[in-house]
Amino acid sequence: MNFAMRYTRVIDGLNYRIGRVVMYGIFVMMAILLWSSVSKTFFDPSLWTLEVAQFAMVAYYMLGGPYSIQMGSNVRMDLLYGEWSDHRKAQIDAMTIVFLIVYLVFLLWGGWESFQYSISYGGERSSSVWRPYLWPIKAIMLVGIFLMLLQAFSELFKDILRIKGYDMGEKV
Repeated sequence: MNFAMRYTRVIDGLNYRIGRVVMYGIFVMMAILLWSSVSKTFFDPSLWTLEVAQFAMVAYYMLGGPYSIQMGSNVRMDLLYGEWSDHRKAQIDAMTIVFLIVYLVFLLWGGWESFQYSISYGGERSSSVWRPYLWPIKAIMLVGIFLMLLQAFSELFKDILRIKGYDMGEKV
């Protein structure tokens, strides 16, 4: 149990800090899209703006995912869940988080294969006119999926500790 508590504390701290920084990425996307609008109106349109905004959105979503899981911001069907005791919630959460872990393992595996493909063929490029390399965004996606996997294990450990009677604080 000592390992689970330490792991949870370290991973939660890491993903909290990353999430707090990444949440300001929305302003980066706004600036890119604002520049896109201004350049299309007053200057020659920039070829790179839409694709960079998409890449920024992917980074925002993937790196912010673990923070969202940690904060309990994910969507949950609350037909019965809200009426259950904390012990029962922890039991159900522990079972369902296993499905998330399996999904994330397959996603990480597929992401790694895609990343390797992107690197091995002389640098996979987008089919747009701008043609940026795709490996940087695929690397960011891999990091995000890995952090989500670490956070999912943290949530599993917290649920197991709750089932065993440890006070892990209110689940947000």
